[in-house]
Amino acid sequence: MEIVAYGVQHDERPLIERAFSGRHAIRCLDLLLNRDTAPTAAGHEIVSSSVNDVLDAPALETLAAGGTRMIAQRSTGYNNIDLEAARRLGLTVARVSHYSPHSVAEFAWTLALALDRKVVRAAGRTREFDFRLDGLMGRDFHGRTVGVLGTGEIGTVFARIAHGFGMRLLGNDLVENEECRALGMEYVDTERLFAESDVISLHVPLTPRTHHLVDAAALKLMKDDALLINTGRGGLIDTTALVDTLRAGRLAGVGLDVYEEEAGVFFHDHSLEVMTDDVLARLMTFRNVLVTSHQAYFTQDAVGQIIHTTVRNIDDHLARRTSENTLTAPYG
Repeated sequence: MEIVAYGVQHDERPLIERAFSGRHAIRCLDLLLNRDTAPTAAGHEIVSSSVNDVLDAPALETLAAGGTRMIAQRSTGYNNIDLEAARRLGLTVARVSHYSPHSVAEFAWTLALALDRKVVRAAGRTREFDFRLDGLMGRDFHGRTVGVLGTGEIGTVFARIAHGFGMRLLGNDLVENEECRALGMEYVDTERLFAESDVISLHVPLTPRTHHLVDAAALKLMKDDALLINTGRGGLIDTTALVDTLRAGRLAGVGLDVYEEEAGVFFHDHSLEVMTDDVLARLMTFRNVLVTSHQAYFTQDAVGQIIHTTVRNIDDHLARRTSENTLTAPYG
C-alpha cells in the first residue's frame, strides 16, 4: 500500500521516509491538501495531512470518492478538519495527541527573550558594524510576573522554565494543574492575569470559547510594557485589535509563531510577491513585533515523535483499532 503525505517540509521528509521504511510505501509532497488538490489522492486509502491543509466537507467528499478511508493528521490541532463531514463519509481521522512539550515551550521563551533583549535589532546592527547600545535596553525576567493561559503539558513546561528564572507565576485554565501549583503558581481569572502579568503566553487550544481570547478588552487590561507571546493558534488573538493596540504605542513586544490567517501564507515563499494580507503586512512594520512561521514545534525530537505516532495511527487503522488519537472511525 502506498500512503501519500501532504504539506511535507524539506527537513521533515527524511524523517518520514525513515519511519515508514520497511512498513509502508510513502510518497511525500510539499503540496497542501485542500478541495482543489484532493483529486491527487485518488486511489490512496490513507493520506497524511499537515496542520495547514484545509479538509473541509468538499475536500473530504473528493477524498472519499477517490477511495480514501483514513486521514492521518501530523499534528495535535485538528480545527482544519470537518469532523462531522468525516463521520458522515465513514472516514477514520487520527491526530497526534502528544509530542515533546519542550519544543513549543522553549520556543515561546526564545521569542520572549529575543523581544525583551532586542536580539534581532542588535544582530542587524552588528552586521553593519554598529555596536551602539542605544535602544537595546531590556529587563530582567527575575522577579517579574508571568501569566500562563493554559497549563497543560506545554504550559507546564513553560511555567517550569519561568520558575527557573525566579518569576511570579499566574495561571488560568479550566482545570488547575497540581504540578504548576507546586511551582507556586496562583490560579486567577483572565482579567487579573492580563492586568498583572509582565509576560503573557498562550497555550490553550482554539475552540469557540477561546477564539479571540485576547481581544480589545483583554489588550486594554494589559500593562503598556507587557510582552505577549502566542505559540498556540492564531485565532486566539484578535489581530486587528492587536494592531490598533500597537499603533497606540502600547506593549513592549509581541511574539507570534502563529497567525489567524496563516493558511496559504505560512510554509510558502512569498518573497517575490506583493503581500495582500494588509493586517499581516502592518504587523511586520512594528519594530517590537517578531513573527515566525509556525516553527515552535519544529525540532528533531518533536517531529520524530509526531511521525512515529502517525505510523502507529496508520497501523491501528489497518488493524481496525482505535486509540486516544482517534477522532472519528467507522469501527470501534
